[in-house]
Amino acid sequence: MKDKRVLFVSSEVVPYLPETELSSTAFLAAKNAHSKGVQTRIFMPRFGVINERRHQLHEVIRLSGMNLVVNDVDMPLIIKVASIPKERMQVYFIDNEEYFKRKAVYTDEDDQLFSDNDERAIFFAKGVVETVKKLNWAPDIIHVHGWMASLLPLYLREFYKEEPLFIESKIVTSLYDNSFEGNLNTDLTAKINFDLESDKKIATLKTPNHTNILKSAIENSDAIIYGSETIAEELTSFIDENETPVLEYQEENLKEDYLNFYADLLSINQ
Repeated sequence: MKDKRVLFVSSEVVPYLPETELSSTAFLAAKNAHSKGVQTRIFMPRFGVINERRHQLHEVIRLSGMNLVVNDVDMPLIIKVASIPKERMQVYFIDNEEYFKRKAVYTDEDDQLFSDNDERAIFFAKGVVETVKKLNWAPDIIHVHGWMASLLPLYLREFYKEEPLFIESKIVTSLYDNSFEGNLNTDLTAKINFDLESDKKIATLKTPNHTNILKSAIENSDAIIYGSETIAEELTSFIDENETPVLEYQEENLKEDYLNFYADLLSINQ
């Protein structure tokens, strides 16, 4: 895997958000790959709870400035970047004042999901792709972590399917035991349909709950990794039905097993 390129796209990454199984695993997966000579890029949302001064985030003017269309509305894309201390790894932050300025991550002070989480997820997915295009950096592997990043496989497979930069990319999605209660905005499919114009491709998201968002990621990914020891049976059954390659939960050997899994995936059809 030395000199291969792996794009890590995560809803959460330490040290920018509190330590959870998701944020820690996303960081460790990138760190371990980087230590083995793999070229890495990390992308995450620039949630308002992230302390920009402490973590030394700064805007990258040459990457910012474009507008992304979400639900037929132009939304300005701001790209910020920081380096993880001691690791020499760059993290790119997808930002927008409307979606990410608030001092919270997914829910309000009453622990209710934000009504625009669906649009935030669409904006994040499109923002990652457009930024990678500007970097002209073709990833061999795209590794997705967390539900807010889980629309990315769908967008890569459909909206960006003609984009040469990603034609050879393999998509890996990690699943975690971190579901939310309730649904995202029920207009999610209509908003995605504005981009994709294909009811068949978004049928899974008609009821936009946590399980179905992950099902969409699964059916548009080349392989799945169990990031938690316990994964909902409905998801494991769906994976079996789709005959998607799986790496079981790795508690001890994440470092080598992830890289070997990437390498095996890249060797298919070569």
